[in-house]
Amino acid sequence: ARTHVDNRGAVIASSDFDITKFARDTYAYAWPRDGAIVANSLDRAGHEDVTRQFFLFCQETLVEEGFFLHKYTPYGQPGSSWLPCVDSHGGRTLPVQEDETGLVLWSLWQHYRIHRNLDFVVGLYSTLIVPAADWMVGYVDERNGLPLPSWDLWEERWGVHAFTVGSVWGGLDAARNFADLFGDGKASARYRGATERLREASDSNLYSAELGRFPRRITVEDDESITVDTVLDSAIYGLWRFGMYPPDDPRVVDTMHTIADQLSNKANGGGIARYTDDYYFQVEHDPRLVPGNPWFMCTMWLAQWYIATAKTQADLEPARQMIDWAVAHQLPGGLLSEQLDPHTGAALSVSPLTWSHAEYIVTVDDYCSKLDALRRKAGNGA
Repeated sequence: ARTHVDNRGAVIASSDFDITKFARDTYAYAWPRDGAIVANSLDRAGHEDVTRQFFLFCQETLVEEGFFLHKYTPYGQPGSSWLPCVDSHGGRTLPVQEDETGLVLWSLWQHYRIHRNLDFVVGLYSTLIVPAADWMVGYVDERNGLPLPSWDLWEERWGVHAFTVGSVWGGLDAARNFADLFGDGKASARYRGATERLREASDSNLYSAELGRFPRRITVEDDESITVDTVLDSAIYGLWRFGMYPPDDPRVVDTMHTIADQLSNKANGGGIARYTDDYYFQVEHDPRLVPGNPWFMCTMWLAQWYIATAKTQADLEPARQMIDWAVAHQLPGGLLSEQLDPHTGAALSVSPLTWSHAEYIVTVDDYCSKLDALRRKAGNGA
């Protein structure tokens, strides 16, 4: 991951040029979302000097209204984008993925928790934290209390996405923590109220009792009716990963069990797919056998949930097997691709993908921390 971080702070998704044969462009851009996750992995590994530069890069690239654009060049200029600025009726829409704004604040709070560098984060409070948080507070659909529509993390769909809801909650909660840290009572109350309202709205308007789990997306139609996207997506994990719900919430448990069952690759390659019948670099067209190509990050997300909910050392076994799976499918030199052939396990799409590496690092760190805690608990006879 470090080799893909520019000295000015931009975290590049991938330097692999072969993708131009398929996509007509590279991944050599800085997505704030990818950078936030990579920064968290580097913070865990002790690279504070590198991640400081990333957050300074974010400070410079945040637009005046308080959100991040789709992606940026390493110089901080807006990158090429296929996200439209108008809808089908000719109305103006924001070409953004709101989860990116939330995750930068979430990652910054994790950065502070690890390094306790008050001298650094204080300079970002009024220039990054407050503007971004205030924009998210205002970017809400008053009809249902959920965020207004934006593009999903896969850059494929417009709507209100479970991953985005979890990311926004994590970002607002981080802003509340910073407001408390700096004694800004009014901002703290504003962000606390926003997180409480968002959680209540998710309980009422996002969770689907009919599905028995959280859906990946809802869409509010022109007549204000709500369409529920029933396609199972591994990114729904974001509802617990960034703190909005505890990982052992029964609704989260049911959702994650469904992901483990229905998005697992039944072919020889193993791993977890992005979502059911994923078209991107699709190899197998039988979703019962292969719901989609296995992705490193999606497999690590499920492993992180097993770790978070583990009560005994034996409960960690599924996560350990997934970590071993990632190691077994690395390329020479330790490179992790974006996805794999579901049958052969051969690398597909770009390689390396910094996000894949970041999720692997986070998962191993979570695993080691949880294993140590469970061993100490067992040693104390608890």
